[in-house]
Amino acid sequence: MAERRLEAKTAEFSRTEMSCVVAPRDLNGGGRLFGGALLQKIDEVAGIVAKRHSGCNNVTTASIDNLHFKAGAYVNDLLVLIGYVTYTGKTSMEVRIDTYIEDCEGMRRPINRAYFVMVAMDDEDKPTKVPQLIVETENQKAEWECAVLRKENRLKRKREGF
Repeated sequence: MAERRLEAKTAEFSRTEMSCVVAPRDLNGGGRLFGGALLQKIDEVAGIVAKRHSGCNNVTTASIDNLHFKAGAYVNDLLVLIGYVTYTGKTSMEVRIDTYIEDCEGMRRPINRAYFVMVAMDDEDKPTKVPQLIVETENQKAEWECAVLRKENRLKRKREGF
């Protein structure tokens, strides 16, 4: 197996954008996009971002830190999901995924924001080191700082048994 490179990477390196159309099979009983169907798409994007950043073919979702539904989506709506790394630890990466509905003129309206913690795994399904994140902009610095607070909150909840 080829040696993985652990050189630091930018958020832009692994940024991923995925588009799809809401199909009737994706709807709940109220005629809106089923939360579970959207969650599956978000998890796919988070996995792609984590694979790109880590250079590992095997990544796993460790936690969903936040999943905020802002608005609904309906059949034939065009969904656009954008994901990127906001923070890296030793073996984990926090990935932010924003979901939008895009209209026919290309205008996007946010409907969801999620933060996932993804862990890179080696060939023996053990956590493995990930490249550091290069923070380039003030916005990325703010994202990093917020990610640190989210990590502290996750660790606190874990100690409390949640």
